[in-house]
Amino acid sequence: MPKAPHILICDDQAVLHETLSLYLKSEGFTWSSAYDGEEALEKANSEQPDLIILDIMMPKMSGIDVCKNIRKTSSVPIIMLTAKGEEIDRIVGLELGADDYIVKPFSAREVVARIKAVLRRMNDKGESASPVLRFDQLEINLNHYEVKVKGTVVPFTPKEVEILHLLASHPGQVFDREQILSSVWGYDYFGDTRAVDTQIKRIRQKLPQEGVSWSIKTIYGVGYKFEAAQ
Repeated sequence: MPKAPHILICDDQAVLHETLSLYLKSEGFTWSSAYDGEEALEKANSEQPDLIILDIMMPKMSGIDVCKNIRKTSSVPIIMLTAKGEEIDRIVGLELGADDYIVKPFSAREVVARIKAVLRRMNDKGESASPVLRFDQLEINLNHYEVKVKGTVVPFTPKEVEILHLLASHPGQVFDREQILSSVWGYDYFGDTRAVDTQIKRIRQKLPQEGVSWSIKTIYGVGYKFEAAQ
């Protein structure tokens, strides 16, 4: 019998833990709770959960800083919560590598549905037909969330790896920003698509721009594509 997915709930409101835990239990999940940012980071490292629900506004350490620290060592799925609903929060959360974003108030049923969708998407990625792509002096390994240039590992965030893998697995195909958001974050993102532009900029800064037979091209007014010499 497969092990039940373990969810770490990180929020300073006790009532949210009580409500979510009831729904998680009814759906067969296990869970644990953290009530401030420092506890959230400690439990994320010690418990190795399958998914983290992470509030942006927490005592001791913000959810943004927790996410930033987690992403240094882990690609665990993260769903961020906020009471603000401000555009800048969504952009920052997506740029840091959050997998989904929910604005309070929300229903516990919605959160559980998002959890299932994110976990299902992660499983689908793990079963990808070509998780490792190789080009001239470039290797993109989606299984290990690792990018190598000339055999040397280059530090990439999980979302940067996923975007690069998406583009490189379809050489010559143009993806608009909405397609990239939908494919990588796995849901329809209604808002500013600047998060994609920021991610592409960071990816380019980490990759050689000369002496290789591939590149990420900007198709003005449309989106981006990966080009590689035949």
